[in-house]
Order: sequence, then C-alpha cells, then structure tokens
Amino acid sequence: MQALATLVLARRDVLALLDPDRCADAVEAALRAHAEGRTLPPGVLATPAADGGFHVKAAGLRVGGGRAYYAAKVNANFPHNPARRALPTIQGVVALLDADDGAVLALLDSGAITALRTAGATAVAARHLARADARSVAVIGCGAQGHAQLRALARVRPVAHVRAHDRDPAAARAFADAMTRELGVPVEPAPDPRAAAARADVVVTCTTSCRALLDAGDVAPGAFVAAVGADAPEKQELAPALLAASAVVVDVLEQCAAIGDLHHALAAGVVRREDVRAELADVVSGRVRGRRSDDEVVVFDSTGTALEDVAAAAVVYERARALGRGVEIPLGS
Repeated sequence: MQALATLVLARRDVLALLDPDRCADAVEAALRAHAEGRTLPPGVLATPAADGGFHVKAAGLRVGGGRAYYAAKVNANFPHNPARRALPTIQGVVALLDADDGAVLALLDSGAITALRTAGATAVAARHLARADARSVAVIGCGAQGHAQLRALARVRPVAHVRAHDRDPAAARAFADAMTRELGVPVEPAPDPRAAAARADVVVTCTTSCRALLDAGDVAPGAFVAAVGADAPEKQELAPALLAASAVVVDVLEQCAAIGDLHHALAAGVVRREDVRAELADVVSGRVRGRRSDDEVVVFDSTGTALEDVAAAAVVYERARALGRGVEIPLGS
C-alpha cells in the first residue's frame, strides 16, 4: 500500500479544526487510556538557550481502538519575543507519526496545539477537581494561554465573573475587554495576583514567572488552582507553602517533580512525593478521588504532558483528512 503524503497543517488549520470541547474530550480520553496502560509513555527533554529554551515532548496513543499515533513536539519558548521581536513566545512544530509503521503523517503548528491542549487539560482537571458550583475565576497571565484557559473553563463551569491580572496592565485591560465581549460575563482587571485570586473559586496561573505569585492564604477555601506556567526548573508560580497547605494533583509526577511548582516545594522540604494525592489520569479513571471536601484547596500542577499533544494532534489530523485541509508534501520521495 502506498503511503500517504505528509500533511502540513498551519496554525489557522489547527484553530479551525480543534475547538475547546473536542480538545478537552480528547485529552480526557488520553489520560484514561494512560491510567489503563494503553499508551506509549510520555518523555521530555529540555535544552536551555540564551533568553529562553527548547523542549521536546513525545508520547504515543491509540485513538478509540483505531489508529495508533506517536507525536513528538519541539517547542521554543522565548518570553521576550513579543516585546523585542514581535514574535510569539512559543513557536514550534508537532510531528505526528503512525505508531504501527512509523509513517510521518503530519507536521502541525505547535503554538496552537500547545495553547489548546494545555487549556483542555485544565478543563478536564476542573471537571474533576473544582467545586460543581464554581462561578468566579481568576486568570493570572493574559497572553494567548490566558485566553485559551478562560474559554475552556467557561465550557465546564458556569463562569459568572472573572478577575484578570498581567504584569502589563494594558494586556490585562485588553484581555478584560475582549473576553467580556466574547463570553458575555464581566471580566475586570486586577492590580496584582493576590487581588485577582482572593475570592475566586477557580484560579489559573499561566505566566513565565520565575518567582512565586501566590502564597498560602492568598486563595479562598475550596478553591481550585491550576498552575500551568512552570515547565522548567527555574520557573515558579506558587509558593511551596501553598502546595503544602493544599491537596496536590499533578499531570505527570516525575515531570512535575523536576520542572513544575512541585519541584520547588520538594526542594523546600515542605512536600514529599508521597504527599501528592494523584496524577490526573488516576482521578479521571476513578482510581483516586480528587476533591474530598468543599473546603479544601486543590492545586493542579500542570507541566504539560505529550499525551495531551498526541491526543490533540490526532483530532486535528483526522478532521483535516476528512475535510480536505492542509498541504500535502512527499517527504519520503
């Protein structure tokens, strides 16, 4: 059988083919498959560079009993890009391969995949870990990821009010205006992270910070906190004391222990690995109960697993083939 040509899918294709609901559902299915031992285990490699760095994340997944996929994502993360070069902070590519025969199926823009699957993972976590009546949200970090996070959360919880903070006040104001119009709920700028989080039922931190933005006592009892910005050892959004005072759920324990907010809590000696309640896959599969009371604070340390990348990329690829999107190139000819 002649192999299909490799499909190249640009950012506009990814955004057209992958909506928040499809993405969250795909991420949840991938996590459940992982808990059941039906995936190729995820791995990560990081390389620092001047003013930024690169990381490679890879994993494999069989989708719905059908085709098996393997994805390797190469992301560049340069936080100064928007101000200095008018370029995105995150740029890169996802290579999607057939996990049964190795065929190179597609090359996809990774910026859109990363934003959507990270927000999808937060939505899945919120389904299982946020209180059912959670209505107020704090978004700390108003870039592309902040927009994606709020859109995804609004699909799984009845969001009625949002407070947003960014180190650039103009970005927070623009975020508030745009998301108020898009979601039809009031979104207000907040002067600092603590003011944003103080009364929120759901708190999302999605920054490039290298110091803690929130400490113990800065979030309300019963809050769900999704920390998604720390994906390198030097990055940090939550103080160790906040993790020590909370129930902690991680996406991948080994990864979070090395590069997430958990990394800093372990280094400070206030949290042990055995104190972590569960990986999100175990909560999704029902093996571990996530939230155990309405009053406990639950922290989701989200460093981003390649299982999310392969799940999202597979959805985009299958829909692109069905709808005739993308550009075919004969890489192997």
